[in-house]
Amino acid sequence: MSATMARALSGLAYPERFYAAATYVGFGGSPNSAAKGVSSKFSNDVALLLYALYQQATVGPCNIPKPRGWSPIEQSKWTSWNGLGNMASTEAMRLFVKILEEEDPGWYSRTSNSVVEPVVDVEMNHHLKVETVTESENTFPETKTIPAENGYLSETQDKDVVSEGLGLVSVYDQWVAPPVSGTRPKGRYEHGAAVIDDKMYVFGGNHNGRYLNDLQVLDLRSWMWSKVEVQAGTEGAITPCAGHSLIPWDGNKLLSIAGHTKDPSETLQVKVFDLQTRTWSTLKTYGKPPVSRGGQSVTPVGSTLVIFGGQDAKRSLLNDLHILDLETMTWDEMDTLGEPPSPRSDHAAAVHADRYLLIFGGGSHATCFNDLHVLDLQTMEWSRPTQQGEIPSPRAGHAGVTVGENWFLVGGGDNKSGVSENVVLNMSTLVWSVVTTVQGRVPLASEGSSLVLSSFNGEDILVSFGGYNGRYNNEVNVLKPSLKSTFKSKMTESQVPDSVSAVQNATNATRDMESEFEIGQEGKIREIVMDNVDSEPMINKVEETNERLLAALKGEKEELESSLSKERIQTLQLKQELTEAETHNTDLYKELQSVRGQLAAEQSRCFKLEVDFAEMRQKLQTMETLQKELELLQRQKTASEQAALSAKQRQSSGGMWGWLAGTPNQHVDDDA
Repeated sequence: MSATMARALSGLAYPERFYAAATYVGFGGSPNSAAKGVSSKFSNDVALLLYALYQQATVGPCNIPKPRGWSPIEQSKWTSWNGLGNMASTEAMRLFVKILEEEDPGWYSRTSNSVVEPVVDVEMNHHLKVETVTESENTFPETKTIPAENGYLSETQDKDVVSEGLGLVSVYDQWVAPPVSGTRPKGRYEHGAAVIDDKMYVFGGNHNGRYLNDLQVLDLRSWMWSKVEVQAGTEGAITPCAGHSLIPWDGNKLLSIAGHTKDPSETLQVKVFDLQTRTWSTLKTYGKPPVSRGGQSVTPVGSTLVIFGGQDAKRSLLNDLHILDLETMTWDEMDTLGEPPSPRSDHAAAVHADRYLLIFGGGSHATCFNDLHVLDLQTMEWSRPTQQGEIPSPRAGHAGVTVGENWFLVGGGDNKSGVSENVVLNMSTLVWSVVTTVQGRVPLASEGSSLVLSSFNGEDILVSFGGYNGRYNNEVNVLKPSLKSTFKSKMTESQVPDSVSAVQNATNATRDMESEFEIGQEGKIREIVMDNVDSEPMINKVEETNERLLAALKGEKEELESSLSKERIQTLQLKQELTEAETHNTDLYKELQSVRGQLAAEQSRCFKLEVDFAEMRQKLQTMETLQKELELLQRQKTASEQAALSAKQRQSSGGMWGWLAGTPNQHVDDDA
């Protein structure tokens, strides 16, 4: 898509959007008839490039020789097409739509009030059904009743169980559309979403080829949408972006990290929104920040953020790893061992046991992946463990969230269609299982949607919003995960090879089952496990298995409680040591300030001495000059005295009066 496209391929419905764009531009018929009506809408250079991309996407590389008899226009068309070389057709489609939206951003909304989209029937995937979807910001497709076994429940079906918030979502492993109120945000994808105090905040994204910078909030208690009125801060309005990451921080702040923008900066930017002051600001960081990018993953690990991959402003795919320490605000580019994932964007990432970073899926310019990579954050070594169970199909643009040791993934695309299976990975055993499957082109089979985790009375709820599947969605869906996937992982754990358990935490302290398997929950567990079980022997067998699991988990819970008590004692000791260290640091700081004061006084005294020394040196030089002048005067005085003495002697011997009186003649006579 335009400069606002975060990924090289949107993955979903790109051929459909390409052909809609080609029809809007006026391409069709034979190659010679293409681009005849384009020049009236665009410049010659743009028209030639659109023609070349259309030919590359529909015909393939230019293998036609250049005839001598062609006109200059036909020669230019051939040159433009031939210059694309062996570019893939999907890349040509992407660039065609991108250039069109850069030149004419509102083309899609002007093509027609209705967009015809093919909807694939999951049960009969050889059959193609066509439905009409209205593309409008203020109108929404009619809610349809879909059987619950397909993984999606309509709003009318479950109005009674969601009308009072998350607390009444009583259906497990099925998506429910809550009856939201308020002004809904624009449909969008590749936005950021985060939960703080039972409120889901949604920032930015891509709508109709344009970046957004609005901040919306959904109250998960009342299901009411509202827009956050941002106060004018020191930096003014924040730059619209998509493909960024939104992370809750410090209790009442949101961090918006990276993302694609119209005028990208050279390095990655971190923006901070304060929920109290309602102002945006730029986080001041130190060290060498990563290059700007979008479609990356940002994973909180303790007090740090781990950033992996993405796509930079020049559309180069990345697989570098950077860590931002939120305590020192310092960037570090990490050197890793082993073979890292190939460069990619729009992947999903999660952390297990505060030690293992998991990367799944994502896409390159023309390929989607379903590989799983694990990075040990202590040894900084990559590995690619064997996956077990129902391994997901390749996908990119999917959304993920962790619930204990379970990693839920929703949506995504594979360059052909949206992914309908919602899957979960047990991160301790690396066993995949399908949670539910949705049918048709619904928002839950979109790419670029968001998935967040909320809770009510100790029960976890997944909340999905937005996405793109041929249209820009703004629907909200919720799902309450059951413990079925956890049971599957437990029952198959003994069959998993030892190599698969390489990323399992030795203490298993993060298992989400410890909070679920309370004594008062036994009836609920049995009810969930016995779903779809028809035979009495199987029921008894499952009950026996459950009892063994409960006994084992109770023992494990006691061990964990004992470990927790030890950790608390150690934490108190560490806090006491920290307090003593802070007191010692305070004393050292005071001493340092005293030494600094003394040093400043000595520096002042030294400066004064230097000034006095300079004055004395100047006086000494003056005295030397005076001494020389005195010696000169003394010599002059001595010379004058000698001259006076000589004159006096001549006077005593007769002098001039004697000469006048004739004495000289007497001397002459004597000589004679």
